[in-house]
Amino acid sequence: MSQSSHEPVSTLVAELRSGNRRALALALSLVESTSVNDGTRKTELLETLGATPYAGSRRIGITGAPGVGKSTLLESFGLQEIQRGRKVAVLAVDPSSTRTGGSILGDQLRMQHLAQHPQAFVRPSPSRLTLGGTTAATRDAIVVCEAAGYDTVLVETVGVGQSEIEVVNMVDLFVLLVLPTAGDDVQGIKRGIMEVADVVVLTKSDLSDVATKRAMAMYLSALGLLLPSREQWKTPVVPVSAPIGKGLKDLAGVIDSYFADDRSNLLAVERTRQLVAWFDTKLRGSMYSALISNTDVEQLINNFRTMVEQGTISPTIAVDSIVRRLSLSIEQE
Repeated sequence: MSQSSHEPVSTLVAELRSGNRRALALALSLVESTSVNDGTRKTELLETLGATPYAGSRRIGITGAPGVGKSTLLESFGLQEIQRGRKVAVLAVDPSSTRTGGSILGDQLRMQHLAQHPQAFVRPSPSRLTLGGTTAATRDAIVVCEAAGYDTVLVETVGVGQSEIEVVNMVDLFVLLVLPTAGDDVQGIKRGIMEVADVVVLTKSDLSDVATKRAMAMYLSALGLLLPSREQWKTPVVPVSAPIGKGLKDLAGVIDSYFADDRSNLLAVERTRQLVAWFDTKLRGSMYSALISNTDVEQLINNFRTMVEQGTISPTIAVDSIVRRLSLSIEQE
């Protein structure tokens, strides 16, 4: 049972919207909860908050390989945005162990200055092995943070590879972090993640001016061969060295241009598309959960799983057979 199980959702929402940090933490725990006991309260919370269409907030996804400096950049950039008058929430997803399901959740340690700032909120969450570099509740967590008054929500992905591009369907702007030395082997960067990047940031650019300039030229050349990531937008390459503040103002300028007033309609349309994609994803997952919770369906699936294990039927034929039987059952009803 969650900590907030005895607190009325209406009270929680009121405190959340007033900027109460405890209420924000409790609301995030509620939307992340996988407990059946929290299901009704979670639904009530999200219904009360609504889908919150585009209204000036900024949702920014940050991804990159481990060691590229995501947390360092997030802290420096977040503190800079606070100085510019914004409230910053960071949803930092840590990888979960494939053996125990546990997670390090070390972002509050790596971003101590930002985490302690009264205008910021850093929330580390375990991925629970969800593909896409985020957690299953990340979309709802973004809505909760915005309801609490955070106008800039930074989503730091796990950073483990191509599955990271799922975050594109949750944010307005997708930032890919790379090291200057990666420019020596730009062909090794998977096309999928490159073609959805709205901004490419060369981190640790102070280490070598020569490597940084070479990497910039190679990435710009590679991006020129790809279709634009978004309508009416050309992906820039920005060199940054977060520890010394180099390039942070340039990055902020690029982001301001992306969120310019004359692009608000495009952003609103994209938010609508994301809501529909979110609906489709949730529907597939919920329908599957509902199906396997049916005793007869569970038995049917287990029978075919045994046949696959014994090698008497291929997985493809087994799945097709299950779908056909379920379709016939629905038609007969």
